[in-house]
Amino acid sequence: ELGLDEVEKSSNMEDNLQEIYAGGLRAKDIVSQILAFARQSDIEKKAIRVDVIITEALKLILPSTPSTIEIKQEIESSSLIMGNATQIHQIIMNLCTNAAHAMQDSGGVMEVALKDVLFGGKVVVPKGLNKGKYMELTISDTGCGINPDYIESIFDPYFTTKETGQGTGMGLAMVSGIVDSYGGSITVESTPSTK
Repeated sequence: ELGLDEVEKSSNMEDNLQEIYAGGLRAKDIVSQILAFARQSDIEKKAIRVDVIITEALKLILPSTPSTIEIKQEIESSSLIMGNATQIHQIIMNLCTNAAHAMQDSGGVMEVALKDVLFGGKVVVPKGLNKGKYMELTISDTGCGINPDYIESIFDPYFTTKETGQGTGMGLAMVSGIVDSYGGSITVESTPSTK
């Protein structure tokens, strides 16, 4: 920033310093995400309503979402979970941002659904979960889909298919870590677009 104040405007040096500055900001964001990822287990959990957090998050997402993307909500649960509101907000923001990004060129529909589910008895218990009551959050989109070669890697830290400066590859890793810390499970289904 100091160098940018002193350099000649519209010069090659200013362009170079702008790139360095932008790189520094990206590095700062990555370090912040790594620290948040590492501190997940230390975060205090209390009884919270996920439906309220979804409503708040969607209010934030809506203004930055292109008008070609329709957002639908199917909120069928007002149950409480033991969790952290900031972490739940992070999950919703990350998943909705990824869904919107997948539709930024062609538009489409993003659907956010929340319902209570009971696993056990006649209902098959998903791999990695125990019998009992759960809350199911589903975020779907009609975007371009994910290349089948990448499906196994999308929750890995630093994995991203976005262009440089568009993403750090920490978002879905953080979402997966939070869900795991709550005793939940995250899955993905995708059909790549043939357009």
